[in-house]
Amino acid sequence: MDLLIDVFGYLSIIIHGLTILSQSMALGGALFLVLLARPLAPRLGHPGVGNPRGGQIEIASGTARIAGYAALALLLSEAATIALQAAVLMDTVDLSFREALTADFAVAGLVKTAAAASMALVLLGWRERAPTVPLLALSVIELAAATLTTHAAARLDSRGWLLAVEGLHQLGAAIWIGGIPCFLLALARVRDGAAFRLVGARFSRMSMAGVACILVSGITMSLLYIGSWQGFYGTAFGVMVGAKIGMFLMLLALGGMNFLLVERLRSDPTTSINRLRRFAEVEFGIGIAIFFAAASLTSVPPAVDLTQDRVSWQEIVERNTPEWPRMSSPDHDVLALPALQAKLDAEAAAKKAAPQVAFIPGAGELPPRNADDIAWSEYNHHWAAVFVIAVGLLALLNRAGLRWARHWPLVFLGLAVFLFFRSDPEVWPMGEEGFFDSLRDVEVLQHRFFVLLIVVFAFFEWRVRATNWTGRSAALVFPLLCAAGGTMLLTHSHAIANVKDQLLIELTHTPLALAGIAAGWARWLEIKLNPRENPVVWQIAGWVWPVCILFCGLLLLGYREA
Repeated sequence: MDLLIDVFGYLSIIIHGLTILSQSMALGGALFLVLLARPLAPRLGHPGVGNPRGGQIEIASGTARIAGYAALALLLSEAATIALQAAVLMDTVDLSFREALTADFAVAGLVKTAAAASMALVLLGWRERAPTVPLLALSVIELAAATLTTHAAARLDSRGWLLAVEGLHQLGAAIWIGGIPCFLLALARVRDGAAFRLVGARFSRMSMAGVACILVSGITMSLLYIGSWQGFYGTAFGVMVGAKIGMFLMLLALGGMNFLLVERLRSDPTTSINRLRRFAEVEFGIGIAIFFAAASLTSVPPAVDLTQDRVSWQEIVERNTPEWPRMSSPDHDVLALPALQAKLDAEAAAKKAAPQVAFIPGAGELPPRNADDIAWSEYNHHWAAVFVIAVGLLALLNRAGLRWARHWPLVFLGLAVFLFFRSDPEVWPMGEEGFFDSLRDVEVLQHRFFVLLIVVFAFFEWRVRATNWTGRSAALVFPLLCAAGGTMLLTHSHAIANVKDQLLIELTHTPLALAGIAAGWARWLEIKLNPRENPVVWQIAGWVWPVCILFCGLLLLGYREA
């Protein structure tokens, strides 16, 4: 159970991110069905009403299927959340399982699961004929229960207004981001310019309504939850809100360009919609990152409640003032944990007793740290920066036409080996903790996961570039894993007791995450766009992603922990 409590914080973020994603797709799909797929079906011809002879899946039926399966995913993720929270509550407060289920979070969660199960039954059972009133009623119940699991439910002041605003925020995300998979399905089913514009124009209006909901609710919640500029830049809550704002601006830019393309269809129905599809795919990918950032917000208190341990602007400037990188490492034996273990071993030998273990992964305690641990970590980041800068420069040279630079993905393998040995000095092969035992530590587990990501996308990208691997899906591994790595970095936290130091580190990691997400989706566009149809956008995307990687390297080169 100690292990469960230790991993609870991180695991709950991941599950909650999946819950937000599946909820948005279920609600967004239901609204897409009611507001677009069924009303437009008669005007879309065969794609709208179905073409049995061609075996074509109609838009309404496909939309119901997407929303139905998303509701099933919501049911599973919410059930996992209830089980995890109940298990921790039972252990820490000594309650029975039945008593734990009477807690407010459990009651709201049970309502969500019941509504999700009912939505799945209606959507998958009736498909395109799903009755509108029961479907919308279940959507309202689902949304209302979801708001009762947010920060607003725990507030004492203006609780009713905050709950309404939280609900509006989630509704906007569902209409816009949650409806994109159904929008992509519709674009894949229709064939002529008039139908493309019909679907695009209706979804554009729906998206505008979603954006309006997000803007109004987001501004309101920022004022009430953050309250001041220092709360914005000086707390973990404010920093994560800043990351969401940055990604929201990316979405607005993509959505705005898609809107202009849809309007172009009015005068020229032969306009290619390839860019419309690809931008929508990127919007959905960035939207997933926003959902996980929102999930991270649930693990930290609102900025207005954190009146102590805020980071001042002077401390931020001081920490980020450039200094010469640390290129020499302290010896392993002088680090806090090995030194403590050596001391315990010596004391045990003197007493002829069994030695104590200095640190047990997953026991819920933070490992000791000293100045040499900080130097060790800075050394790791600065040498990692050298690898990443080399990758960025070689990728730029390859983009400029130098063929020999196409082997740049192999540099990532060197980075992976370096991080495997150096990222966690207390772990095998450098430390005394066994490899599998160390995976009980959440931070170690995350580091191993990132190493695995690096190896996988380095292998696939090198084969694509150096051996002309013809598999189109192989080329997509790099952008997808790059975007996934950036998204996961938004949920990453360091095991450091000092709240200010932890936040100052997160201030460095957040722009790294955003740059990783931008790099991944820019590379996606370079692969997916037709350079003849969209030469300018294709060129920009091709230069953006290596610049983002280079930017990550420069950020790492300036990394400091003291």
